[in-house]
Amino acid sequence: MIWLADAVLVMHALIALFIVGGLAAIWVGACLGWEWVRNRLFRLAHLFAIGLVSSLALLGASCPLTTLEDWLRTGSVGTQGFIQRWVSRLLYYDVPAWVFTLSYVTFALVVLLTWRRVPPRRRR
Repeated sequence: MIWLADAVLVMHALIALFIVGGLAAIWVGACLGWEWVRNRLFRLAHLFAIGLVSSLALLGASCPLTTLEDWLRTGSVGTQGFIQRWVSRLLYYDVPAWVFTLSYVTFALVVLLTWRRVPPRRRR
């Protein structure tokens, strides 16, 4: 089942990349005139993704993908979230969970501000 846990990990990392990279792409694309960054479906998916992450963090709920990965690897559920775990592993530094919650909520607010400053366009 390790291969399945690895697949969940990769999917989770791609979602995180979509959230972070999507915001960067929106701002860069707005400056360079890329029309696809104003695609309403793309923007709604991006807003939904960070909204879900920040909502789960505010509620103190574990991400279902983190829970699934932990269960597939060990048969039990860990206490750290996805980003918190990898920051700890890569940087060898433990940060309290509230720091990540604050980061997610702040990021969600930046995404909302971006929606206003670089609004999506409806299809014609």
